[in-house]
Amino acid sequence: MALSRLVIVTGLSGAGKTQALRSLEDLGFFCVDNLPPALMPKFVELCAQSSRGINKIALVVDIRGGEFFDALFEVLADLDRQGTGYEILFLEASDETLVRRFKESRRSHPLSMDGEVLQSIREERTRLRELRGRAHKIIDTSHLSVHRLKEELAGLFGEGAGTAALRITVVSFGFKFGIPLDSDLVFDVRFLPNPHYDPELRPLTGEDRRVQEFICRSPVTGEFMERFFRFMEFLIPQYVREGKTTLTVAIGCTGGQHRSVMLARLLGDALAGKGYRVTVRHRDMAVKQG
Repeated sequence: MALSRLVIVTGLSGAGKTQALRSLEDLGFFCVDNLPPALMPKFVELCAQSSRGINKIALVVDIRGGEFFDALFEVLADLDRQGTGYEILFLEASDETLVRRFKESRRSHPLSMDGEVLQSIREERTRLRELRGRAHKIIDTSHLSVHRLKEELAGLFGEGAGTAALRITVVSFGFKFGIPLDSDLVFDVRFLPNPHYDPELRPLTGEDRRVQEFICRSPVTGEFMERFFRFMEFLIPQYVREGKTTLTVAIGCTGGQHRSVMLARLLGDALAGKGYRVTVRHRDMAVKQG
């Protein structure tokens, strides 16, 4: 049976690769954790020849492989020469999140020799920089629950995924909490009128009609929205033409509660109205504002 999908799961230690592998297994993938890269071509060949009808494979390859991990780029080049298609899924998270997870799990970092977790995380991030640049999909799990990560993977790799040319995620966020690490495009809307300074609107969100009316009262808002939506209508077909399968558009304001939420919702609705597969996520809307 011909192999229909090969997903290479990699990324930072503690970023959720184990959970991702379990989710992919639930989606019908034959999964193997910590496979030495040099064995990948032979393993793919064996699966293709198996009587079990294995046609979807997910392999976790990461820094735990030690010296074997260094052979990964050579193996990927071999797969390219053989015409074997693959997708690289890279999982990451903020340093703060990773440190907290290691402390909670009481596990040591694979690169840690003296218990210095933060330094090990930074070293691993440096060593994986080139691989991250080659990834087909990057997911920042800092703010994702296990359930939310499973939903994300189901959208990317579940039955029916890939039938549409492009899957778009529109994320609202607050710059005070950092830019989403998995963004492809980042837009700053902090120049729009800020409802935060109105005591009645401050506790509301950008999904409330009163907040939307306040922001849209400015002529700058209307002009920006017209130009912004027209720009996205031009840009997205170019990504489709290049064969991109996922696109994350991040829209940020100061706290991620008002302006970015409104713009993300309106952009998501506009793109969905044109037939695109769109998910809208408000990363910081529920975060307590300082």
